[in-house]
Amino acid sequence: MSKTGGTIFILSDGTGETASTIVKAALVQYPDRDISLVRCKNIRTEEQIENMVDEVRSRNGAVVFTVVSHQLREKIEDLCQSQGVPYTDLFGPLLTMFSSYFEKEANFTAGLLRQTDEKYFKRIAAIEFTVKHDDGKEVRDLDKSDIILVGISRTSKTPLSIFLSHKGWKVSNVPIVLNVALPEELFKIDQKKIVGLTIDLEKLARIRKNRLEKLGQDLSSDYASSQYISDELEYANGIFSRNKRWPIFDVTEKALEETASEITRLIGVRQGIVTPENF
Repeated sequence: MSKTGGTIFILSDGTGETASTIVKAALVQYPDRDISLVRCKNIRTEEQIENMVDEVRSRNGAVVFTVVSHQLREKIEDLCQSQGVPYTDLFGPLLTMFSSYFEKEANFTAGLLRQTDEKYFKRIAAIEFTVKHDDGKEVRDLDKSDIILVGISRTSKTPLSIFLSHKGWKVSNVPIVLNVALPEELFKIDQKKIVGLTIDLEKLARIRKNRLEKLGQDLSSDYASSQYISDELEYANGIFSRNKRWPIFDVTEKALEETASEITRLIGVRQGIVTPENF
């Protein structure tokens, strides 16, 4: 490499983003140098390494690599040393130290960071979708949901939706309101995505009264009265009976996690998909 510039080849068994970020951070210290970066992704074979090191040598470049395979790291080091190519291993020393510290060998599986990043961003997208589609706020794109929860007020629709979204599911929930028709959009989508929620009358009455107390509202309102709740449940049951493809889950004595697990298991079977995350 000349004193005024050069080419840094980044060899990675993944995307090379980690090494690229570190190299760029270091190159900030050399503002007067004209440096080119060449990112070589998904390096998984010795043949790929041989070709890349030949290319680096022909261009008087240097190598920075993030490869988890011990065999491939040794191959890069041996070739760079024999051909006089400057190199730095960003992962090897760190993995060695961690293996000693944790008293456990690394998995040595390539591409795990990218898989983790993709999983993280998928979860964030699911959470954002779910918040946007809470309590029937947005019904125009119900078809984009993975799961749709339907039930009267205080049947755990929102808590279940948020819990499931943190597992990577895009969830919409649609409230059943006494004598109010459900949105037409609900019946135009894949009915295997829809789940009905129900609850014991007395349990629901207690839940609603507690909520009214916390809000400082009138405890004698229809919202918490047994007769009104009975009418709501009867109305909801009528809807469920007309839509027999919707499985119904009773949330009365179940923990949130238990209900969520049962729902995702059933949805996975019905739609022939792998759950985003095991419970």
